[in-house]
Amino acid sequence: MTLRYFELSEDVQAGTWYLGDPVDEQGREVEDPWQFRAGRPLSVTGRLTMPIDQQGRALDFSTAGVGLAPVVHVQVASVFAELAPADVQFIPVRIKGMPDQYVILVATKCILCIDEQASAVQFWTAEDGLPEKVGTYYAVDDLHIDVKKVGTTKVFRTEGWKIALIVSEDIKIALERILATGMRFTEV
Repeated sequence: MTLRYFELSEDVQAGTWYLGDPVDEQGREVEDPWQFRAGRPLSVTGRLTMPIDQQGRALDFSTAGVGLAPVVHVQVASVFAELAPADVQFIPVRIKGMPDQYVILVATKCILCIDEQASAVQFWTAEDGLPEKVGTYYAVDDLHIDVKKVGTTKVFRTEGWKIALIVSEDIKIALERILATGMRFTEV
């Protein structure tokens, strides 16, 4: 049986909330909002708060602010904790005005697995004027991965294109079973 994987992203819809970048206990935005999608364990001190930049219906899965930090309801986090405990980290966050508990979901692994032949890949070039980026991914559309490189990992970021949050089919099915809101799955 072939293993299937899916990119998990927010299903953006009118009327839902939009969360901003997390802030620390002093109300300052975190210095590196992209750290939450770096594909490695994090060390965060103090309690973080997520501001609601646009009011609307709360979601069980959201991507927050410029860093697109995945913010999930604890019910969603419990699915990840049960099915992929070695692949995730949870950072508690408070969302102003929300009695429910939420966490930032951090995929702690990053895997070099993008199938460049099957995906629509663009690379930075010298003409772009950013020499430090030459040869790295500029864009990856229609993402496909080489599942042989994934091993037993069920949640991860793709090396070189860390925007993509990838989950295994069993996690997708479990999240659909609990009717979690805000999620879009695209097979990769």
